[in-house]
Amino acid sequence: MPTLDVSAYTPQEVPLPPAKPANFFTELQWKTFFALADAVVPAIHTKATSKSSNDRVVSDAEYNSAVVSLATLISGPDANSIATRYLQENVSSNPVFRSTAERILSDHVHDEGRNGVGLILSALGSRAGSLVLTGSTTLIHDQPIEFRERIFRGWDTSRLPPLRAVYRGLSAIIKKSWVMTSPTIGPVLGFPRVPVHGKPTAGFDYEFVQLPPGDQPEIIETDVVIIGSGCGGSVAAKNLAEAGHRVLVVEKSYSYPSNAFPMSPNEGFVNMFENGGAIFSDDSSMAVLAGSTWGGGGTVNWSASLQTQGYVRQQWADTGLPFFTSWDFQRSLDRVCDRMGVNSDKVEHNAQNNVILNGARKLGYSANTVPQNTGHGEHYCGYCTLGCSSGAKKGPTQTFLADAASAGAKFMEGFQADKVIFTKVKGKQVASGVKGTWRSRDSYLGLTGAGVVERKVIIKAKKVVVSAGTLQSPLLLMRSGVKNSQIGRNLHLHPVMGGGAVFDEETRPWEGSALTTVVNEFENLDGQGHGVKIEAVSMVPSVFIPVFPWRNGLEYKLWAANMRRTTSFITLTKERDPGRVYPDPVDGRCRIDYTISAFDRKHIVEAIIASAKIAYISGAKEFHTTYRDVPPFIRPQASTPESPEGTNDAALQSWIAEVRRKSPLNPERGLFASAHQMGTCRMSKSPKSGVVDPNCQVWGLEGLYVVDASVFPSASGVNPMVTNMAIADWASRNLARVMGGHKEGNVMARL
Repeated sequence: MPTLDVSAYTPQEVPLPPAKPANFFTELQWKTFFALADAVVPAIHTKATSKSSNDRVVSDAEYNSAVVSLATLISGPDANSIATRYLQENVSSNPVFRSTAERILSDHVHDEGRNGVGLILSALGSRAGSLVLTGSTTLIHDQPIEFRERIFRGWDTSRLPPLRAVYRGLSAIIKKSWVMTSPTIGPVLGFPRVPVHGKPTAGFDYEFVQLPPGDQPEIIETDVVIIGSGCGGSVAAKNLAEAGHRVLVVEKSYSYPSNAFPMSPNEGFVNMFENGGAIFSDDSSMAVLAGSTWGGGGTVNWSASLQTQGYVRQQWADTGLPFFTSWDFQRSLDRVCDRMGVNSDKVEHNAQNNVILNGARKLGYSANTVPQNTGHGEHYCGYCTLGCSSGAKKGPTQTFLADAASAGAKFMEGFQADKVIFTKVKGKQVASGVKGTWRSRDSYLGLTGAGVVERKVIIKAKKVVVSAGTLQSPLLLMRSGVKNSQIGRNLHLHPVMGGGAVFDEETRPWEGSALTTVVNEFENLDGQGHGVKIEAVSMVPSVFIPVFPWRNGLEYKLWAANMRRTTSFITLTKERDPGRVYPDPVDGRCRIDYTISAFDRKHIVEAIIASAKIAYISGAKEFHTTYRDVPPFIRPQASTPESPEGTNDAALQSWIAEVRRKSPLNPERGLFASAHQMGTCRMSKSPKSGVVDPNCQVWGLEGLYVVDASVFPSASGVNPMVTNMAIADWASRNLARVMGGHKEGNVMARL
């Protein structure tokens, strides 16, 4: 692959939108919060160099050992000074850290969670509360860092559930905010601002509908309105526009030019993901990552393009949906793959994917290369979760949306759909449009330089296609008054637990495509199609580092620095037992009621053990997991990958036995994550068991369709993009036929 001079390319800055006021906490509560933040990610000093009570003082020997360890990783003439700045970094004095943490708490934590945190912070701000929570009447911000660290760590195992919940929430916010904003972690890791491989290119130049200021609702007429521009909506837009129908695609988020990619983590998570990067389940055990930008999840995913497996298709067909084992479905799978240039021929595995592939081979595990949607070209970039600057990833914005535009489709960004409109025709409820609010691009997006124009909009349409994603589509149906007890249920998340293998040599795991291998050996652990695949994860530091357990400040900083010689593992679980989504009772945002069942957690344990074996046989010196009660495996000094006992090594087997003793794992003791959401508007043969019929039309309503991963009958077991697109391809082609032949022109009418 060609190497890019990273100094020659600087992405266009994408300023953040204004955050909500942070006045939900008092000045004393914020002081307490940042005092805890300094305990989680402390400034490390010796007694001689410490100048503040916010410093974590360690012995000279411990400090010097840390500097030497870091300098060895960093190398170069400035290694010692870089290591020193990293150790002595103080998070609460970093204004960007402070504003990031404030934004997360103000914009992305629901009222219930924020109130719970505020209650604990208030208690810590009083002498009586401090006595109860810390055993001392001295306020916690006046305590030394060592005391704060010990108290905070104790909350992790407190007998009081509210304290455990606050520990999980605050530690997640603090770790994420630090990794995203630290001025020192990049130099320590050697992590460049932009990928060193590939060349930035201009993307498709989209035009979006603009509206003038006005007090009255703007009324627009079209044949089809598609709500959502992601994997399903983009395919539907292409097919319906090419059939000659007037198509308007509305998207609540905004489009960004390719020269804004990859965004910085702080920019990217706020501007391109739901809820600033993660929605946590109600019990805080699951972090859900969902795209929310022009092109949806297809803009921020990792290029994996796996077709629906035969056993899953048969399971779905057996529920009364024979389409999934039909030749029609296979044609749709092939058609969307052909358009994106899905291939395995041009795949070049990076260090971490080679570890998985070669380690699996040594152990006799079934493993394969994962096809990529790269237009039959090369794509050696691990930054695409923050946007692809090269355009080599052929997601919706590079393919289906561009095709739709060429066929005359119109687009509106910044449109928040409030509810679907219905009209009664011959006693039947027929979808006839959508109401919502449009917000223009404003000065914070750096494009118009003007203030916001906000308008109420009524879009009248003959057909309404909902493709807002598994989290948002059911909420839109609920807001629209659609009655079906299945809406929002059957949520599948492909829950994953993470692993990290540390090697002696540098791996630079962010270089190269993120996910190009998959281990299939454990995908059917119960004989019913439920099990786990082992894959790699995008190794952008802000994605990888924060999910691992915090035990103390110095250890966490040293662990984070090891990322430059680490490879990743995730255990993608085709789970049996689902959850649900529902609207928050205060502000209507998406809430997730989901706890991984003991049945599915047992499968994850087997995949974690297999991942550790792959790491071990590949020569890893350490193996870490995202489960707090499992200590990392440390390889004995005398052990080598060539040792004749292989994974029968006594130390490894002892660690495996300890992991198995903890099975099925307490969901509260680990952080599980999801980048795949499916099933909340399930397709079914009757309205008693699902939300949409086999044509993706909502049961009991005419003219209202859903074409996103929410219609999956169950978990797909593979990265869902291609399955999503294929269902949308088939459903939209059928809809085009229902609507009639080719129309003249594709002109949207504004009234």
